[in-house]
Amino acid sequence: MMTVMTEPRLMLLDSASLYFRAFFGVPDDRADDSITPTNAVRGFLDFIATLVRDHQPTRLIACWDNDWRPQFRVDAIPSYKSHRVADAGTVEEEVPDALSVQVPIIEEALAALGIARLGADGFEADDVIGTLVARHKGALPIDVVTGDRDLFQLVDDAASVRVLYTARGGVRNPDLVDQAFLAEKYGVATGDQYADMAALRGDTSDGLPGVAGVGEKTAAKLITAYGSLVALRAAIDGGDPAIKGAQRRNLEAGAAYLDVAPLVVRVALDAPVADVDGALPAHIADLSAMSRLASTYGLTSPMNRVIDALGLGGD
Repeated sequence: MMTVMTEPRLMLLDSASLYFRAFFGVPDDRADDSITPTNAVRGFLDFIATLVRDHQPTRLIACWDNDWRPQFRVDAIPSYKSHRVADAGTVEEEVPDALSVQVPIIEEALAALGIARLGADGFEADDVIGTLVARHKGALPIDVVTGDRDLFQLVDDAASVRVLYTARGGVRNPDLVDQAFLAEKYGVATGDQYADMAALRGDTSDGLPGVAGVGEKTAAKLITAYGSLVALRAAIDGGDPAIKGAQRRNLEAGAAYLDVAPLVVRVALDAPVADVDGALPAHIADLSAMSRLASTYGLTSPMNRVIDALGLGGD
């Protein structure tokens, strides 16, 4: 029998992005509220099966938010994600109760299947992903799976890093974000330039104000013209006559914001992330745990779909 060789490829999952999508996209078919909901679990497992089947990674890591609102980002910009805090005076994210009870089940399912899960205390999943990309880029192609545009900053054609963006077409038909996509959609040439453009533009969904009067198109034009945010700010400080009028006034007024925005917008590349191989499991890690989860929560079908996609058969 001929052995089919699969090209080495690392796939990194923005797990929260995916289980939130599953929660809101997969029907909750419980007969009554006394039954534990499983729509996010079922959807998340089906997403993994689809991604493994369609993109054939040889290594897979589910990246986790150990801290969804890191203090170093809040210290830099206090409004960062402040509108998502569950209650004043707490650090908990506002998450539907019917989803929060499912997250531990997802964790147990990943462990039972033998799929690596990684987080870092004090850091978001984005930072875990950024660190793993920095650690492995150039050694093998990397696919980052997310519904969050923030991770477009990691795109790097030369290092074969791309984003499978699920926000529009879902997991089955994601946008394949490479540098050509960034150029066509946003008018910037690289992932680095996307991060600089995003800092200028801001993001109300994350509580980032941006520079007044500078929207996405203007931000992209400025970054393209000067090459980087650092070079743009040097031109402002140096009195470049091309930057004038209201635009100059707005950029000068936004100087304090621009001093700290890159720290918040750019993902960490050196988070304390464990060194895990992430190789696809060669067998089910904990058959008894998998059987218990399947029977307790009715997960036999989605579990089997993941097992089939991984090629584990009945082992």
